[in-house]
Amino acid sequence: MIKTEKILHLKSSRGRKVRVVREHYLRERVPCCSCLCQAACDNDGKVLPGDLTHYVVPDVGVVVDYLEILEFRELQGVVFTQTACQAVQHSKGRRQYNRLRNLLKDPRHDCVLFANEFQEYSYCPREKGESQEQWQTRCVYSAAVWYHNHLAGMMDIVMITEDRDAIAQYGSLNAGVYVISVQALQEKESEASQKEYSEHLPAEVLEAGIKSGRYIKGTLNISKHRPQNEASIMTDGLSNKSTDLSRGVLVDGGKNRNRAVHGDVVVVELLPKSEWRGKVTALTEGQGEEKGGEENESQPMPTGRVVGILQRNWRDYVVTFPPRDGTQSQSRNSQRILAVPWDRRIPKIRISTQQADALQDHRVVVRIDSWESTSLYPNGHSVRVLGPAGELETEVQTILIENGIHVAPFSDAQLREMPVNSPEKPWTIDPAQAAERRDLRESHLVFSIDPRGCEDVDDTLSVRSLPGGKLLELGVHIADVTHFVTEGSLTDLEARLRATTYYLADRRYDMLPAVLSADLCSLLGGVDRYAMSVMWELDAHTLAVNKVWYGRTIIRSSYQLHYELAQALLNGEEAEVPELSELGPEEKDAKLAELTQALEMLTHVARQLRAQRDRGGALELEGVEVRAQLDEQRNITALVPRQPLEVHETVAECMIYANHWVARKIQETFPHQALLRRHPPPRQEFFSQLVDSAKARGFAIDTRTNKALADSLDQAMDPQDPLVNRLLRMMATAAMSQALYFSTGLESQDQFYHYGLALDRYTHFTSPIRRYADIVVHRLLTAAIDLEREAGLGKTLANNKELEEMAQHINNKNMAAQRAQKSSTALFQCLYFKERDPQTDPSCVADAVIYSIRNNGILVFVPEYGVKGPVYMKNRDGQVVAAGPDGSCEWQSGSVRQHSDHISTTSSCGTSTFRLFDHITVRIAVHSAPFHGDSLNLEVVSNKPHRSPEPQQTPSQGRSQLVQEVVRLAEEASQQAQEKKAAQRPKLSKEEREFRQSKTPNLYSLLEEVRELALMDMDTAAQVCATTA
Repeated sequence: MIKTEKILHLKSSRGRKVRVVREHYLRERVPCCSCLCQAACDNDGKVLPGDLTHYVVPDVGVVVDYLEILEFRELQGVVFTQTACQAVQHSKGRRQYNRLRNLLKDPRHDCVLFANEFQEYSYCPREKGESQEQWQTRCVYSAAVWYHNHLAGMMDIVMITEDRDAIAQYGSLNAGVYVISVQALQEKESEASQKEYSEHLPAEVLEAGIKSGRYIKGTLNISKHRPQNEASIMTDGLSNKSTDLSRGVLVDGGKNRNRAVHGDVVVVELLPKSEWRGKVTALTEGQGEEKGGEENESQPMPTGRVVGILQRNWRDYVVTFPPRDGTQSQSRNSQRILAVPWDRRIPKIRISTQQADALQDHRVVVRIDSWESTSLYPNGHSVRVLGPAGELETEVQTILIENGIHVAPFSDAQLREMPVNSPEKPWTIDPAQAAERRDLRESHLVFSIDPRGCEDVDDTLSVRSLPGGKLLELGVHIADVTHFVTEGSLTDLEARLRATTYYLADRRYDMLPAVLSADLCSLLGGVDRYAMSVMWELDAHTLAVNKVWYGRTIIRSSYQLHYELAQALLNGEEAEVPELSELGPEEKDAKLAELTQALEMLTHVARQLRAQRDRGGALELEGVEVRAQLDEQRNITALVPRQPLEVHETVAECMIYANHWVARKIQETFPHQALLRRHPPPRQEFFSQLVDSAKARGFAIDTRTNKALADSLDQAMDPQDPLVNRLLRMMATAAMSQALYFSTGLESQDQFYHYGLALDRYTHFTSPIRRYADIVVHRLLTAAIDLEREAGLGKTLANNKELEEMAQHINNKNMAAQRAQKSSTALFQCLYFKERDPQTDPSCVADAVIYSIRNNGILVFVPEYGVKGPVYMKNRDGQVVAAGPDGSCEWQSGSVRQHSDHISTTSSCGTSTFRLFDHITVRIAVHSAPFHGDSLNLEVVSNKPHRSPEPQQTPSQGRSQLVQEVVRLAEEASQQAQEKKAAQRPKLSKEEREFRQSKTPNLYSLLEEVRELALMDMDTAAQVCATTA
């Protein structure tokens, strides 16, 4: 070991330069992390394979600017130097540095870290007069040379750099060490004489200003509807001594944003009160033509300007290369294009490329590199091409990338971890597991109730009366996924990264491989399975808990019921249970009576459990579902409302009960490191639309507590129009805050409360096949059981900080999944109408209900298609909607006037009035936007209902959206057809194995069939609802 000194020039907290001398030790033996090593290095952890043609050593500039390219799994044999990693930490901040560290830790990526600054023969002291960039490049090259010599020339080394001088200097010094340049993706802008934006303040000034209260820190949130002009600072934690910031801070106009991008953590300075503005309340027609004016604004609110950016949250962006118009600049080697992002909230990005002509009208993934104060637009570089804009696969991939969802097929290494279950080698219960688990196969009647044809059965139930008749036993048995998914395994890492199963309109991306999700973890009927069980002894009359047992079990589900079959049995109707079809009459009747009795007992228990939560203030915010009715050829014959079944509520209530009791168990055992789910009370100002709209209909909504809100919504029923109550519940849902996972060590116990379910503690335990949070909870529950048995902890649990980071990751992925699902639904709604002529096709005309009044129009809900959107009362030419004597509407010159509960237009035809909750007729057309996603355009046709709304049943208890229900039913029909052809379970198709997609027909083909049928007789409703559970 050799001792030397390292001189650092640092800056103190007061801004003074400080010279620091530190001891620096060099070693001869530093791990090389290569399997070709001839020097017997101590290579623990990942090692680079020896079957590659070369190793890649990226220069500092390449690691700093192009890390997202180096993250591709296709790149193998990458050696990151200590010099480059430290440069990322110092220049890009902790977030980017942690991203690099995670890349190095991830066993799925073929890359290693080489501590070149501690290796005696690769260390390069900085020379006098040498710039930092030159020294860093020399260090990386020295490391590349050391690698080549250390491996005895058996592996060529390729150093990648953007420094042309380095290529000229080092390119021909050593045989076997190649120095090459990646194509320059960005051209430096010439310095402009005039700045477009003001410079950002130094970090120390920003921090001092935040502490003193002069500046305000927050996350920039740009308006979706007015992205050019309107943005705000999210209000969490905002405070100011002299100003009420409860409504947040408005940032008006692009200049005041000062180069901040949506999602950046910024520092804002308030403007004088004379310059405060209000948010625009008028509907915006055309994203590029935003009209201001005091008459269209809300009350003035605190308004500010961005003076600094604390954290850039740049990500991958999907852009479209516009057609060439001759005005784009170009040089000898590349052309500079202003690409238009798919997300309207992101500014245009200047890209330098040699492929501008070939990429016209294509979707391309890009990253922002910089945004100088002299430029109107940020500079970026392209990462990869998705495909032509408008193609279905391109648009689906766009949705995934825009929401940060990257789901590759499961790797061979992950699939090799899976247990085998084949006809030649069937999976069986391990005798060691049988000895440790409670065996319920002979003692309990276990059954599942799921959608028809469901393969990934997460949960099963059991209920029985105990001897004496005074007690009954309720059991909830959940798939024991953690037995098969070992913590820290490749499968576990991938599941944690995905965090959830992603459901799109025409496909899904599973969190776990199909051999687990659809087979060995799925609690299918008639087969032995491992389970995690919660079993209660309850008082038969009061349901008071006498005893609760948690533990691992072995079960065999006797019946795999679907909802409609279970409800038919409860109703006493004739129903065929497949498991009983081959039994004799007497045995069949006896077993059917036993099953029916269990279902009735379960329903009785669920009713009382729901009543208990209702008394505590539980909210019911679901609405009506619409499903597609299919014939034997899987053609859609009608869109009908799915009938609400009490058995839906019965199963849901048992799952909520299990989640609540598991939350209690893990929180009491691990008070500072349990993963729970909380639902904070919504802010009262978010209820304003609900309260005002209900008042216009004569209902009073009390929002002070969840109990008061639930009672008010139950009373706000219009017997003439059930849609009124549904719309009010939609408004209540929109006002809700987001339910979030959290670590109990971060919050006080009074913050654990779940507002929507009215429970003091809650978590997710019942769906480990599709939610990683449930896997974490299963491990916590297992640890709690082991501690109770004094068996000790098998593994060290995640501490509070690690658990909170995991909770934040899962929360982010869940929100991304919800956004992707919503965007996918919107995409397929547009596909449904795109090929139709709105002027002649009757399915483009539908009934709509007004639910909000704006300055220049109304917002409506189209229950037939589950669509929300604006309807303009005044167009760009100043014309207004005028209704004739028969109700038909046309555009005429006139004026429009907004009132609290209605909007009126005045023209030569007289005055036309549109009131809240009125039914009107609208025409639906597709507005094509080549740079962005298509959207639906709604235009009023008549101020009268399209057809008289018929009284409907009480709202359904389901939660799926229209497109998901169509896909689900298509899968059911496909499954039934396959069951008729073969008794054995169908094998996964190549498409399913590779992409984890749902079976055909997909939604697009189904909608095409609907188009051909041209249905005119659809009197049903659909509603998109958010759930907080």
